Amino acid sequence: MRPWQFLLLPALLAVSSALDCSEVPGTLKQIDAGNGQVFGVNNAGNIYTLYGDSWVQLPGSLKHVTVGPAGVWGVNTNNNIYKLVGGSWQLTTGLLKQIDAGGDLLIAGVNMNDAIFCLPGPAAVIVNNASSLPWVNIAGGLKYYSCGLWGCWGVNSADDIYFRSDVTPDHCEGSNWQHVPGKLSMIEVGTDGSVYGVNSAGQIYHRDGITKSNPVGTTWTQVANFICKCKHLSHDLGLLWLISDEGKIVKCRI
Repeated sequence: MRPWQFLLLPALLAVSSALDCSEVPGTLKQIDAGNGQVFGVNNAGNIYTLYGDSWVQLPGSLKHVTVGPAGVWGVNTNNNIYKLVGGSWQLTTGLLKQIDAGGDLLIAGVNMNDAIFCLPGPAAVIVNNASSLPWVNIAGGLKYYSCGLWGCWGVNSADDIYFRSDVTPDHCEGSNWQHVPGKLSMIEVGTDGSVYGVNSAGQIYHRDGITKSNPVGTTWTQVANFICKCKHLSHDLGLLWLISDEGKIVKCRI
């Protein structure tokens, strides 16, 4: 691994302190970390999970994979939804282009028309081929939707940012949308409630001030500028996982 230390330059907006980062061997187009596990997919649709410092390929093909309290889920190029059960991918009902398992046992995601869906906790934990999953349609339209400890966040086709309040495992649809100032092209919520996102220029941002009593937080802080642009990220257990626009994998300690 090659250590990267990123220094800060003076800026008008808030910028975080320097990060201790290193490049991880391999290339990916999407990555997700949760519950101490890391999964990712590459441009060919190959699925990988990290064991120690090595990537291990799993059977199957996906375009998006996610791991969290409700298990490991993914969607393929046909938008079919799968859950990893006993080491094998089990086809479930529904169609999504992006899926997230970072919420409190619930599953969330968006389909090819940017329609938003969630799956309540009890149904997300118990999945079998004989049952039709009770996906709940949430009003609105998003291209990316992610949930965490204290709520869900999403971005729409114009990169506008929204927070969904009052989300619980049994009431995954929540109650209302709150527009949050800023622009992001994708956003990820850690199981600890932390929120990170990437904008169209490949810059990384962290949401400050998030607490149980103030789940929407206060301000965005730009994470130190990197040598290369970032197109995807995930955060878990104090580690920020980044994918550059060239597919390089970078791990940073926060």
